[in-house]
Amino acid sequence: MQLLAINPGWIRKISYCLLFISVGCLLSVNQATALPSPSYVQEELSTNQFMGSGKFRWFGLAIYDAALWAKNPASLQQGFALRLTYARNLDGEKIADSSAEEIERLGFGTPTQRQEWQKRMQSLFPNVKAGDRITGINLAGQATRFYFNGRELGTIADPAFTQAFFAIWLDPRTRAPNLRAALLGQTVNGAASTP
Repeated sequence: MQLLAINPGWIRKISYCLLFISVGCLLSVNQATALPSPSYVQEELSTNQFMGSGKFRWFGLAIYDAALWAKNPASLQQGFALRLTYARNLDGEKIADSSAEEIERLGFGTPTQRQEWQKRMQSLFPNVKAGDRITGINLAGQATRFYFNGRELGTIADPAFTQAFFAIWLDPRTRAPNLRAALLGQTVNGAASTP
């Protein structure tokens, strides 16, 4: 019986390919150029500066690209805008439900508050298709105003909601720490974390 000869060079190439694929499935991070803020962000945050952007993937599937602009990058408390550009079709109610689940996981709000926030998000968030954009604008921590493809959807004037909602991406306990670092223009392992 003859044994199959295995070429060590091929094993190394296959290992590198598998490593590349597995890392790419978690989160795509690379260098980005500064994105100009949309006109409605300029109207809400008279002065603003691009901080960073990143791509969120779930099990290798691109879900959305995120971008962050801040009124004052040294202090996010003065206000900022977070825009998600979706890569696939998603149901608005499911977006709201996923957001509510993350807020609960992070420990924000009481059960009653979370239930009310979920209802408000369900009433505001539309179904999205690839290329659609939802932007949340943090109005100095006092309220969150939402836009869909540049059209105002509505405002949730609740400071507790504002803190909880943006924590999904910006809290250190986020499920996507590399995306958080990219949005904040930070570095990961000595490399810039912007997509």
